[in-house]
Amino acid sequence: MTRKSRRLVLIAVALSVLGVAIGVGLFALRDNIVFFYTPGEIVAKDVKPGVRLRLGGLVKDGSVEKGDSRFVAFTVVDAQSEIRVRYNGILPDLFREGQGVVAEGVLEEGQNFRADTVLAKHDETYMPREVADSLKKQGHWQDGAPGAKPASVPAKVE
Repeated sequence: MTRKSRRLVLIAVALSVLGVAIGVGLFALRDNIVFFYTPGEIVAKDVKPGVRLRLGGLVKDGSVEKGDSRFVAFTVVDAQSEIRVRYNGILPDLFREGQGVVAEGVLEEGQNFRADTVLAKHDETYMPREVADSLKKQGHWQDGAPGAKPASVPAKVE
């Protein structure tokens, strides 16, 4: 066997081993690659209590209950199911009923979820109040639409 053919065999074996290692790693992490599970997915997959995961969905209207100090309980819903969330901490400013939320924590008995972290989600039309106020002062705000009007465009000259 020549030196060139030995080198090609060595490279082929190294690439094969690397490919198998990547495949095994992705297979082991297949459930952890998901950013969050919806309540319907948790019920459908029959996730056992004690599993740490991220729960995402909408905060059900009328479900937020604030308790003593920083304790909050609310319900996260999707089209199929709902899960009750308990959280002790400071909620993000964007947290509201009807808005998207992602809670990270542990699933408990009876479709209850104990959250360690709560993140509020917003859509692509979200604009901070300060920015909207600034645009209104400058006259670039378009009423009824969540964004600014484009800057004035000169008329087309023919």
